[in-house]
Amino acid sequence: MAASCCGSSASAATITATVNAGTIKPLVVTMLQSLDLGSITLAPGSWSNATISLSQTGAFSCSNPNTICSAATAVAKYNVQGSNNQTVRISVPNVTMTNQSDATQTLTLVTDAPASVILTSSGIPGVDFSIGGSITVSATTAAGTYAGTFNVTCDY
Repeated sequence: MAASCCGSSASAATITATVNAGTIKPLVVTMLQSLDLGSITLAPGSWSNATISLSQTGAFSCSNPNTICSAATAVAKYNVQGSNNQTVRISVPNVTMTNQSDATQTLTLVTDAPASVILTSSGIPGVDFSIGGSITVSATTAAGTYAGTFNVTCDY
């Protein structure tokens, strides 16, 4: 008599799952215009803490009686392109501006930038955003042209 070597077969189970994959376009950031706070004439004497500011919306303030501001001002302008309806986070640290005649003299530009923008299209035209900032000067601020460089970071 032959013995049965195999038991009954196990039941197989099948289940289906949905698979999704989303893709987003890489961000492209382009500088359109540099920031310019104009020319600032400092009064003689002993004074401090005069703030000169240009908001990201272009509002200029030079109201301290120890400063006279002239020449045209301009916010920095950038364009960011990527995927439609994505929120783009914007980071712009403060900028150390160096006197071009004396590198030991610096001013700090405290930046004014949007925290984020929402892309309204994929690719072109993207969204423009502006960056302003403020500096604080005093009677001891050395004369000269102060310049610095923005580090603008955009990410999803």
